Amino acid sequence: MAVAVAVPPATPTIVPRRGQFLRSMPTKAKIGGAMLAVFLLIAIIGPAIAPYDPSATNPNAFSAVGPTAAHLLGTTSTGQDILSQLLVGLRSSIVLGVLTATIATVLSVASGVTAGFLGGVADEGLSLLMNVFVVLPALPLLIVLLGYLPNSGDLPTAIVLSALGWSWGARVIRAQTLTLRSRDFIGAARETGERTWRIVVFEILPNEVSLIAANFVGTFLYAILTSVALAFIGVANFSTWNLGVMLYWAQLANAFSIGDWWWYVPPGLAAALLGTSLVLLNFGLDELGNPRLRGASGRKNRRRRAWRPTDPTPVERAELVR
Repeated sequence: MAVAVAVPPATPTIVPRRGQFLRSMPTKAKIGGAMLAVFLLIAIIGPAIAPYDPSATNPNAFSAVGPTAAHLLGTTSTGQDILSQLLVGLRSSIVLGVLTATIATVLSVASGVTAGFLGGVADEGLSLLMNVFVVLPALPLLIVLLGYLPNSGDLPTAIVLSALGWSWGARVIRAQTLTLRSRDFIGAARETGERTWRIVVFEILPNEVSLIAANFVGTFLYAILTSVALAFIGVANFSTWNLGVMLYWAQLANAFSIGDWWWYVPPGLAAALLGTSLVLLNFGLDELGNPRLRGASGRKNRRRRAWRPTDPTPVERAELVR
């Protein structure tokens, strides 16, 4: 007589979860974070280790000079040391990016959470404001507004950049808050008499940490690239050095056409690598906070085949019993 005996699937070996958070981070987030850490370290110690005054000129210089032992990245046509300009300018660019990202993220979180959680008139009014800022032509407004703020420092520039860049993040956070507001744990917190601010701080915001972090990194990237582009076309604060100002003086001296690569390649490469680190970190944070992306990545990294609820039922093996 043949009896069908169900063979249970093999039980995977349970591995101790040591350093679970670090291992759960996507590879792209680790690479981007490491690259960004290097740039932050250079921004902190750069001005202290700069070999020369970045604005000091040489009256005997008549043309740009390539890399030498005295000037590792060469000099400009006026004898200014490019390495010193890069070390000092990198700090200014990163400080501007951090200021812009901080202001814009605070505005995005405050408006997005308020609109999504309260609903009603508050949601309609804040959503209208978000939509207005989304459709505003950012680049022409930036050129006009920053044109009235010459040599005003990083803070006014950061305020203008954040005022025109907060609305996208606010819309995403509002949508996430609308989803969280209808969850059971929020309803349970309301039934127990929790105050609104406690629900927002201890229930809503912790579930949006990855989204807020990704918004911060994205705004950081937007501020860096926008400031470099504006400085390149001549709309910037030229009283301080940054990556865009270096590129502006390089193109003004026709370094691109005459082949003085050491003048424009270092700041351009630094801006590109900084942007790459932020993009990788942003993608990694998005994957870390998105269960679908995180699950797909985890299945690829496992050597064993992942068992899914949609897989067929395990095949039964018939054994002959006599």
